[in-house]
Amino acid sequence: MRKSSIRRTCAALAAVTSLALAATACGGTTKEDVKDEGAKAATAGKADPNAATKKGLTVGFLPKQVNNPYFTVADKGGEKALKELGSSYKEVGTSSGTDTAGQVSYVNTLTQQQVDAIAVSAQDPGALCTALKQAMKNDIKVVTYDSDTNPECRNAFISQASADDIGRTQVQQLAEQIGNKGEIAILSAAQTATNQNAWIEIMKDELKDPKYKDIKLVKVAYGDDDAQKSFQQTQGLLQEHPNLKGIISPTTVGIKAAAQYLSGSKYKGKVKLTGLGTPNDMRKYVKNGTVEAFELWDPAKLGELAARTAVALSSGQITGKEGETFKAGAMGEYTIGRNGVIDLGKPTVFTADNVDQFDF
Repeated sequence: MRKSSIRRTCAALAAVTSLALAATACGGTTKEDVKDEGAKAATAGKADPNAATKKGLTVGFLPKQVNNPYFTVADKGGEKALKELGSSYKEVGTSSGTDTAGQVSYVNTLTQQQVDAIAVSAQDPGALCTALKQAMKNDIKVVTYDSDTNPECRNAFISQASADDIGRTQVQQLAEQIGNKGEIAILSAAQTATNQNAWIEIMKDELKDPKYKDIKLVKVAYGDDDAQKSFQQTQGLLQEHPNLKGIISPTTVGIKAAAQYLSGSKYKGKVKLTGLGTPNDMRKYVKNGTVEAFELWDPAKLGELAARTAVALSSGQITGKEGETFKAGAMGEYTIGRNGVIDLGKPTVFTADNVDQFDF
């Protein structure tokens, strides 16, 4: 059946489908729920690396949270790339970083609007799966970026860097700053965030190394990528653990809120803070001595690679299978890894020596 026919069928059943998908998603889906729907759907067909790049496509970006400065930068990178490629960009999404039902609703809307591809940063690894699989059945390519779904629910995942690199380097940075001794805490985003949980597990594994025997992880707190809640969680951590020596916050909203609290408190310079932040958010906290070092990738490049991958998938140049390669414009050539993962590259460490060299 041709794509247009499939989409007409989908549109005709839109109301029923939307209600059914919403009901399923509100209860949360799991890998077991969706695996019988065909795990190979995400990589169906055969890639033609020499296929012409299609123009006139529409790619819908669905960030984890709209109006979040990090995703604003990332999605602008996607918009710029799509304009260069002769295709159209649109952004939809929720203002809350924990509204999974809202994300499901937007996936359904993009499917009904017959976009060619969806680039989504998932709030939950399983909750979007039924809706995304429905999109793929309608020949819509699905790329996840920043935060993944279960692998069978998309064609490819654009990872900021390897999870191993991100998780271990943050522990290494903080350990050095506190002299490999003392109590530490982690201030995360949402408790269901795929990327956060993967990094935290690696952090815990890194801390098993004997060289960290005098470091104790006392708590993992969750600020839900909400500035006020993250600020309050930082305050709570220090009240609950007065001997705390350091905090890792692997989220741009969290590290900024934590730095804001520390900079105005008696803990400034005494409780070390590192994690993932943007130079523009963290510059003043580096310069006033609240933060020594933090890291991140360029979110604009992450969004750009998501867009270029979506177009390559829609053009048939790749399918998402391990070992396939494609050219991402001036970014160079990328190879798809295991489970359809594409790594952007290693994160950059920002300090007082280089933070002024970046503007994002």
